Amino acid sequence: MAESTSPGQPNPTPRDGEILAPEPALIAAERGGSTPGGIRDEQLIVRESPAFLRTVLSLFAAGFSTFALLYSVQPMMPVFAHAFHLKAAASSLVLSVSTAGLAFGLLFVGPISDGVGRKNVMVLSLLGATACMLASVASPTWGLVLVLRALLGVCLSGFVAVAMTYLSEEIHPKDLGFAMGLYIGGNGLGGMLGRLIAGVLVDFLSWRVTLAILGALTGCVTLIFWRIVPASRHFRPVRHNAGSLVRGFSVHLRDSALRLLFLEGFLLMGGFVTLFNYVTYRLLSPPYDLSQAAVGCMPAVYFGGIYSSARMGALADRYGRRRVLWVIICVMIGGLLITLADPLWALLAGMVFFSAGFFGAHSVASSWVGRRALTARGQASSLYLLSYYVGGSVAGTAGGVFWHSDGWPGVVVFIGGILAVSLLVSLRLIQIPPLEAALARARS
Repeated sequence: MAESTSPGQPNPTPRDGEILAPEPALIAAERGGSTPGGIRDEQLIVRESPAFLRTVLSLFAAGFSTFALLYSVQPMMPVFAHAFHLKAAASSLVLSVSTAGLAFGLLFVGPISDGVGRKNVMVLSLLGATACMLASVASPTWGLVLVLRALLGVCLSGFVAVAMTYLSEEIHPKDLGFAMGLYIGGNGLGGMLGRLIAGVLVDFLSWRVTLAILGALTGCVTLIFWRIVPASRHFRPVRHNAGSLVRGFSVHLRDSALRLLFLEGFLLMGGFVTLFNYVTYRLLSPPYDLSQAAVGCMPAVYFGGIYSSARMGALADRYGRRRVLWVIICVMIGGLLITLADPLWALLAGMVFFSAGFFGAHSVASSWVGRRALTARGQASSLYLLSYYVGGSVAGTAGGVFWHSDGWPGVVVFIGGILAVSLLVSLRLIQIPPLEAALARARS
């Protein structure tokens, strides 16, 4: 076993199969995203290599597929409300139960992937979600639609939980923020085009035909992903039992920085889902009175977020996550306030800034979790994403109360309160020292 380093000394380079001592492992985990111990930097994928492009493109495509399935129902909420005689808050359950199912599955699939491998879990996850999407097309009742959407969320958790861990294990630490940003950009593009395609098609076709088309397209993307995703070279099987799972979760929850990052994910997703759930109703109402097809095009504002996720990830690699995260959240708040203006162009501009801030903040926070987690990294990703999607489920439905009582200004007040807490969390994260500094003080 490698010896512990003392302050000011360089970290030892582990030999193949060697496990770092606890303190160097902590420092290595804070500095980079690879599994602590045993993996040399030159074994990891760097941005200049052909393998980097293949890895990022495969995860980009799968992230696209995942979030197209998940969010395609969002612009269709008014259609579901009309077809099944529902109120806005009730129709929002079609998305909320999916994100709740996804959050529930995250408790288990991360540890499962630690034992059976990353690629196997991701492929089976995508195939199961596609099957649930196609089955929902034949659902005769609203209750069955919700059950299948919840199962779809559980299936998608297998990909969502594992993808970030896969990148953290395979990509060199210096390029992890950029790679994670591109992956999240694929998520954003899938969410955008899933909403856009569904929103336009449902104006001309029934909701059942629309979901069938999206399910078939996602099945094709899943097969492509299965063919091109590189095998995991640095995965090391770890068998979990109930005790090890509890210990793994407790290790992460004892880290104050990780606890704050989990809370940050809850708040960011809660604000984002709430805005896009209810802006649809606003645009369909006076003074805009837009068609369903026009409203379906609104997710085009995600283009700003797709750029922002990669750009902010690279800036975080360069300047540090502590210096970048709070600034991006301020961009979200500014965009939210702009949406209070009546002109359509101002509303759209506010949505662009809000989306760019959200995707940038999520990129920074999620890659920070990958760098901060010391062991059981699948569980760390699961906890972050569990918080993230629970936030979307809870706030996304709760926002309906503010919409019914006070309209769009009420929704803005609700989201503004969420983002104010998110900003405070980001400022608190600045005060928590990096692991290396904390260990140096502990040794002195």
